[in-house]
Amino acid sequence: MPRLLLLDGNTVERQDAAVARGTRSPGMVFEETLAAHFPDIGVDRVNAAEPGDILPDGVTLADYDGLVIGGSGLHAYDDVPEVTRQIDLVRAFAEFGRPILGCCWGLQIAVIAAGGAVARNPAGREIVFARKVTLTAAGRAHPMFAGKPAMFDAPCIHFDDVTGLPPGATLLCSNQHSQVQGAAFRLGRSEVWGVQYHPEFDLKHLGDILRVFGDAMIEEGFFRDDAERWEYGRALIRLAAEPGQWSIAWRLGINDEIVKDELRNAEVINWVRNCVLI
Repeated sequence: MPRLLLLDGNTVERQDAAVARGTRSPGMVFEETLAAHFPDIGVDRVNAAEPGDILPDGVTLADYDGLVIGGSGLHAYDDVPEVTRQIDLVRAFAEFGRPILGCCWGLQIAVIAAGGAVARNPAGREIVFARKVTLTAAGRAHPMFAGKPAMFDAPCIHFDDVTGLPPGATLLCSNQHSQVQGAAFRLGRSEVWGVQYHPEFDLKHLGDILRVFGDAMIEEGFFRDDAERWEYGRALIRLAAEPGQWSIAWRLGINDEIVKDELRNAEVINWVRNCVLI
């Protein structure tokens, strides 16, 4: 049975804060998504920002068939141990030549590990949905996007962006907010597939994001007030519970690529099928 290493990029303190607010850390969400589509694959979720030996007893990096890196509230360009130890771990894993999937923070630290650059986006935060993500010619031919339309929306939350791809990298998709929404590149002996958005997120988690980041979203102009924010969030959570309610999807301006798990999670599914189950 294949076994994946899943990095939860937030500190334990931030993870505990998320749980206390009634939501989940990005790593928890990613773990649930993998289990929903591939229940027979083993997944070890580890707290990658913490010091010391984070792997289960008796396990080494060489024991894993792939590395998955989800989101984090940290900044990949900060020279602090919580960040640098994760970059070092990704570089160490890449020496075994096993596949790597990075989403949002995961893309960013893999890019830095491979010699690229990340910086704060002057356009500000992209949150809840990355709109009109458009595949390049290389992206349309890439197996990570099998089954996806040439232009689509995707769950997201980020302030930072990849500003310089590693040497030899292939740009796979972009949108108006972020030039690099997806890329593929070599890191050590490994191949990295990465996206800036969160194909692993579910609609419930998007509703939780609106709750947790509510004050900031009003200050940044995404919503006029709490009433408008709560109306949007409740619609997302209701749609998560009743995905057949197309009138809700219509009001939110989303369609199958968000509502249907198989399409929203396609990048994750395609990576596992093409890179792990081979």
